[in-house]
Amino acid sequence: MQDGGDPSNPPGSAGSGRSADWSALTRLSAAQHQDDTLRRWVVGTVFARPWFDATTLFFLRHFFFPASRLLAASEEAGGDVFRFWEAVPIPARRSPSRRLERLLARIERARVSASAIDAAWERAFFGGDASDEVARVALEAARITARHDYNSLRWPLRVLTPSGVPPARIQISAPAGAARELEAGVTQAAGAEPDVMVSACVPTPAGIDYWLRFRSPGALGDMVTARVHEPRGVRNPPTIIYGHGVCVDFDHWMGLIDECVSLVHRGFRVIRPEAPWHGRRTPRGFFAGERTISTFPVGIVQSMRAAVAEWAVLARWARARSTGPLAFGGSSLGAMTAQLAAAGAKPDALFLVTHTGDMTAVVLDGALSNMWVRPEEVAGLGWTPELARVHLSALDAPTACPVAPDRVVSIIGTRDTVLPYQSGRDQLSRWGVPQSNIFEWDRGHFTVPATMIRTRAPLQRLVQVMN
Repeated sequence: MQDGGDPSNPPGSAGSGRSADWSALTRLSAAQHQDDTLRRWVVGTVFARPWFDATTLFFLRHFFFPASRLLAASEEAGGDVFRFWEAVPIPARRSPSRRLERLLARIERARVSASAIDAAWERAFFGGDASDEVARVALEAARITARHDYNSLRWPLRVLTPSGVPPARIQISAPAGAARELEAGVTQAAGAEPDVMVSACVPTPAGIDYWLRFRSPGALGDMVTARVHEPRGVRNPPTIIYGHGVCVDFDHWMGLIDECVSLVHRGFRVIRPEAPWHGRRTPRGFFAGERTISTFPVGIVQSMRAAVAEWAVLARWARARSTGPLAFGGSSLGAMTAQLAAAGAKPDALFLVTHTGDMTAVVLDGALSNMWVRPEEVAGLGWTPELARVHLSALDAPTACPVAPDRVVSIIGTRDTVLPYQSGRDQLSRWGVPQSNIFEWDRGHFTVPATMIRTRAPLQRLVQVMN
């Protein structure tokens, strides 16, 4: 195991080798935490209502996904308007607009600036460059600010191109080609156990944050990054590996609300891996998660296969660092990954937020997936529900509960049309999960996490289960 820092020796503590201005760093983190508390109150009070799900789906369909496709195309175009139109793709129906040219140039400058800060961050956190805690705090703040500013430039792009923008770069494989591609992925050897590198750390109100990095043992073979939130002063903490939803860039935006961050204040270590083709793993010319959703059905199968192998590496790392219990959890795609990975890694508990047992229904009938791939396009290439199920059923929840049923905590929404509610409810019945561990809310896919912000009962139940 290679270490870029020593998370067991918190910054500013005795033996850290320097005298950091710990109180100043703590005050800064506390002020950020107070702002986060206000955002949580607003979201949990105002937006945690069923009406917000329909609003969110409309926003995703007409604004977020087209805007994300535009930003990905601008990265590929490098500031050239005609290459930009080709990369979207949309027809070049008009002569180059001066406003669009200026915006593309501004985006390219922001991308280069963010990439330069990322490179400095890599040297400080993983490259062994000598830097003190104050410098690392400043560099992490600069990194997240630069990435947030760059990501935010998708919004003016969307305003300048109001029509004809696809939500994703769709690449649907014919059944025979998909079968060959997926079979080739299975036959690729996983190789030796990867070395897990540990970065230098930064202080937080509850403890310290640092990052893990290793090469994916699956067919993708790229570098995996996971952010770790670790409580201060807790020996052998319980750990939860918590996955994010599809197209979520959780470590690249400012002000995102994490429904699991309060677990750190309860003494949990929280590990947040970036899913395949998300975050730092996003291929050039794509937005986060686009490869997962747009390459039917190969993308989702390859992505989840790789994630399962990666979670096994993280589970072994966590168990080597703490004798406390280990949970797998996540929201949406993260929950589906958690229940699939649990079959092999055997965690002590599961914490599932908006999940389902039938991946075929999600991909073919889910309200979100239909934004990207129209059923008639899939059928036109020879796909039938039966053929799709041949590949997608491998991603279904295990038939038997992979942990003791009373150690599963589930939060589902009765109005969820993205991961259909009834399938998730049937899964819990099949597993024999006790009703005291099931939280059924009159909410949809997006308002379940929002409700969790102000309703702590599910997290409290997880704490009881883990204890």
